[in-house]
Amino acid sequence: MRQEKHWSTFQLLHEVVTNKNIHIKGTHSYYSDCWDNGFEDSVVRYLHGDKISRQWEPRWEIDQLHIGDYVCIAAEVIILMGGNHNHRTDWFCLYPFMDFIDDSYASKGDTHIHDGAWLGMRSMIMPGVTIGEGAVIAANSVVTKNVEPYSVVAGSPAKHVKYRFEPSVIEELLSFKVYDWPTDKFNALKPHLCNPDFEQLKQAIASYDELN
Repeated sequence: MRQEKHWSTFQLLHEVVTNKNIHIKGTHSYYSDCWDNGFEDSVVRYLHGDKISRQWEPRWEIDQLHIGDYVCIAAEVIILMGGNHNHRTDWFCLYPFMDFIDDSYASKGDTHIHDGAWLGMRSMIMPGVTIGEGAVIAANSVVTKNVEPYSVVAGSPAKHVKYRFEPSVIEELLSFKVYDWPTDKFNALKPHLCNPDFEQLKQAIASYDELN
């Protein structure tokens, strides 16, 4: 019997993704799928490799979607990919005529959502965007350009609102490579990651590294 969906439940991406053009790092990233048909069917749009298009021979190199570990994807987020973007704004006619379809496709590049990012409800990520580690995308935002690590963006198009921490703290956080730590180290230091005291975190990291 299928479990009834509820806002308190979610999909772990590594358990549900089947498209070979979607690359999931680790086992902790999730999608809140209560109000739609799930991550692959509802969130990722126009990406070759879904249930139907995986049988097709690609006409061009396929843009890839890369999602880091500990990424939080809220309900009804949309991640647009490049598979159906054949409307050339530099041409006089935008219509995707099949006899010119190969010439009309212009890759936007791979999309990267780095470790620890949080995509707010109903936000939209446009093709070829990179969202930095620990970034926050506010609800209903449309992200059209790269988002810096540990920053907060909001609006349509999304604009920088603030950084979550001081620049020096962000620089050190990135240098720690927290999301590449071995499981034992991550779990041991988790209490300090779930805490705003940065000096305490640095001391804990130093102590752990000295003992291990």
